[in-house]
Amino acid sequence: MDVFIGVDIGTSGTKSIAIDSTGRILAESTASYPLYQPKPLWSEQDPNDWWKATVQTIQDVIKTANLKASDAKAIGLSGQMHGAVFLDAKCNVIRPAILWNDQRTTQECLDIEAAAGSRSELIKQVANPALTGFTAPKILWLRNNEPFNFAKIAKVLLPKDEIRRRLTGEFATDVSDASGMLLFDVANRTWSKTLLAKLDLPETWFAKAYESHEVTGKLTAEAASLLGLTTDCVVVAGAGDCAAGAIGNGIVAEGLVSTSIGSSGVVFAHSNEFAVDPSGRLHTFCHAVKGKWHLMGVNLASGACLQWFRNNLCLTDDSSIYAKLTEEANAIASGSAGLFFLPYLSGERTPYADPNARGCFIGLTLSHGRGHLVRAIMEGVTYSLNDSLAIMHELKIPVAEIRASGGGAKSDLWRQIQADIFNKEVSLLTAEHGAAYGVALLAAVGNGTFASVEEACEATISIRGRSKPNNSATRYYQQTLPIYQRLYQSLKDNFKQIAALENLAQEPAFTT
Repeated sequence: MDVFIGVDIGTSGTKSIAIDSTGRILAESTASYPLYQPKPLWSEQDPNDWWKATVQTIQDVIKTANLKASDAKAIGLSGQMHGAVFLDAKCNVIRPAILWNDQRTTQECLDIEAAAGSRSELIKQVANPALTGFTAPKILWLRNNEPFNFAKIAKVLLPKDEIRRRLTGEFATDVSDASGMLLFDVANRTWSKTLLAKLDLPETWFAKAYESHEVTGKLTAEAASLLGLTTDCVVVAGAGDCAAGAIGNGIVAEGLVSTSIGSSGVVFAHSNEFAVDPSGRLHTFCHAVKGKWHLMGVNLASGACLQWFRNNLCLTDDSSIYAKLTEEANAIASGSAGLFFLPYLSGERTPYADPNARGCFIGLTLSHGRGHLVRAIMEGVTYSLNDSLAIMHELKIPVAEIRASGGGAKSDLWRQIQADIFNKEVSLLTAEHGAAYGVALLAAVGNGTFASVEEACEATISIRGRSKPNNSATRYYQQTLPIYQRLYQSLKDNFKQIAALENLAQEPAFTT
């Protein structure tokens, strides 16, 4: 039996799945690990935690599916994008990895734009503006703030590529994930020699970039023994989690768009041609389909907003709490009785690129209950996703079909809210395993089971449900959406002042 394993190194945990040559899921496993926030809006993890979770989950799927060592033909890797893993010359991890939702690099973003010549010149060079979550600003932050660690650097890897190194001994990445480092010539699918020179960063620090289905190496003897596999098992380049999730949703042709509500939120559109938002609101990255690109909008806290609410305001160990919260929200009419939620708990990326943005409930009265707050969170996250979709319409990017994915796609209510706010039918797929499934398909393409990524998606992915807009709800949301958009504009200066106060709050408390 030919089996393909997909591994997704996420922010909250790692997920591995095993599929057969028809795309049928044989087994899956998830292992979680901590997120460290040593200062407000900092976000770090220990790469050793990713490795332990990868080993555990691959071992689990092999055991659960009762696979022989020789069954697994190829592994595909996905992972959280933009994170910086710093290695020394002996491949030791220098410090905790700085993650995609870390917001410490505001000054470094300004420095990068200045070095490039201007914001618009930077977009011409790497297709994107400098954002705090991207990798390049993290490297400069290390140079500015931890020069002792910066002096040790021999390699800078993305999260999934650190796992690849431990699996194969190879330094490699893929074009989709590399695109999010802000050091990649996205139009030509190679490292930007121009920007690297301007930032005084050596190209040798960065891994060779492959197309996502290409083989980057085989398991080492040590890794194969640890996982219970053979050294004939190859590892393909894989993809960043957004592009991998899009493959898992079959977003491989123009007109297909996916929305993902996971820890973050993503609106993702396939593009046959290289295209850029001149204002830099949407990202343009290489797609995990050879020779194709994608445009993408991201909000930094999506499902994480509901998770925050559950963890901090619902003090219970009840495993069914999410179902109860959704039931309460479902009993509330569209618009949450005038209550708005701004989902900027980690700052915001699209369309504002504002690390100082903060989350808010606005419009609270004594008549609001828990169900109103939960529905407002769902609506606020969807309003934020709609900001990205509106930019796509503005740029005349075709949107023929929207496919929902991520944890939010499992909620009938949240899918319906999407359909109502987008005023567009939203589809649900048979496969709900996102990035891990996408890179398992890439592994099957790399092995030769499918001739192309498009063929793999056509053979394995189908729609099992559709949420159609409710006309009365859509009309209501068309009135509330402009209010939501004006709230950020009204508050953005206050957000900056609040961020400054947060920094002051780190000083010792006054004592007598």
